[in-house]
Amino acid sequence: MAQSNPDYVGESVIGGKQAFRLYDTYGFPLELTEELAAESGLTVDKVGFEQAFAEHKEKSRVLAAGQFKGGLESHSVMATRYHTATHLLNAALKVVCSPDIQQKGSNINEERLRFDFNFSRKLTDEEVKEVERLVNEQIEKNVPVVMKEMSLEDAREQNFVGVFSEKYGEKVKTYSVGEFSKEICGGPHVESTGELGTFKISKQENVSAGIKRIKAILK
Repeated sequence: MAQSNPDYVGESVIGGKQAFRLYDTYGFPLELTEELAAESGLTVDKVGFEQAFAEHKEKSRVLAAGQFKGGLESHSVMATRYHTATHLLNAALKVVCSPDIQQKGSNINEERLRFDFNFSRKLTDEEVKEVERLVNEQIEKNVPVVMKEMSLEDAREQNFVGVFSEKYGEKVKTYSVGEFSKEICGGPHVESTGELGTFKISKQENVSAGIKRIKAILK
C-alpha cells in the first residue's frame, strides 16, 4: 500500500486527502475519522493525511504573504473578477491621485479586493467618488481584456505597468483594457469588463508611512 501518497484510496483504506478534507471542511479530527473507519473495517492513510496537512499549511503561509498569483487566494470566477478590477483601480488611482502611484501589495479573495499603494494621505471623498466613477465607466463600456505575450523590453516601450522589482522572464504576459489599463501580469482575468458588476470602495486604511490600502467590493 502506497501510504506516502495522499491521493491513495484502497478498498479498505480512506485516503489521506479524503481524511484531511473531512478535517478541513467539516472539522473531523483524524482520531474520529479513524474510529469511525474502524467500525466499518477500514483504516486511514495517516502518512497521506500528514502530507496533505503540510501542503495546506504551506499554501496558507504563502497566501498570508500575498504571494499567490498576484495576491489571489483562489482562481474562482469571483476572485478572477476582483483581480481584473484591481487593474482598473490601479489605473484610476494614477489618473485621480498621481501617475507615480505603484502597487505595493494586494490580496484578493471571493468577497473583496485589497490593494496597497504608495501615497502620502487618504483619498478625499471626492477622489473616492472619482476613482469609482472611472472604474465603473470602464465596466459599463464592456471593454475586452486583451492578453498578449511580448518581450519585457517591448512591454516597457508600450508603457505596460509592472512590478519591476520582480524577476521577469524574456517573455511576459500583458493585459490591456483599451488604453485605460496596461499591466504586465500572470492572470487570470475576465474576457471583458462588463463581467465585473458595480465597483465600490468600502474602506481606506494606513499600512505604513507613505503606504495606503484600499478595500473594494463588486456588487
